[in-house]
Amino acid sequence: MNNTKRIFVALALASSTLAGSAVVANHHKMSNPTVGGAAMAPAKTIVENASAAPNLTTLVAAVSAAGLVDTLSSPGPFTVFAPTNTAFEKLPDGTVGTLVKPENKATLTKILTYHVVAGKLTSKDIVAAIKAGGGKASLTTVAGERLSARLSGGSVVITDGKGGQSAVTTVDVMQSNGVVHVIDSVLLP
Repeated sequence: MNNTKRIFVALALASSTLAGSAVVANHHKMSNPTVGGAAMAPAKTIVENASAAPNLTTLVAAVSAAGLVDTLSSPGPFTVFAPTNTAFEKLPDGTVGTLVKPENKATLTKILTYHVVAGKLTSKDIVAAIKAGGGKASLTTVAGERLSARLSGGSVVITDGKGGQSAVTTVDVMQSNGVVHVIDSVLLP
């Protein structure tokens, strides 16, 4: 059984024993959360909804520069950890401008796909995996790299391959082709 299948089996088993959590409470809202004040339509794709969010314009521009629009518009499903414009602003000056240049497309693609996990993982699924893992869950990205997830004060915190941490600030933004969780820092492989 490959690693991706193992993760999904573990998530499925763990979700049946999940206890309550502040993050999970947000999952039970009647409507999709807004992102940057913009309504997110569950019938739209990840790209369509992200394009409507004023705080995800840098991410949308990067996805376009990397040639990932068609991929993130496909049926998926995908789980996307979407960094806000403010998250991109935390990177050293000039980083984003350099990454969106055509000659850096491979690097940009690797960074962006590091924010995507195959399948649809809601906050409930992620919290269940964290609890099943004794406080930590490993998520394999479509880039083939690992992210680590843990709970901190009722919120999910994602740790990247360089030890950088990003808090999930908005959970369970449902899309026609997956789910988006908004994060406050860019993840780096």
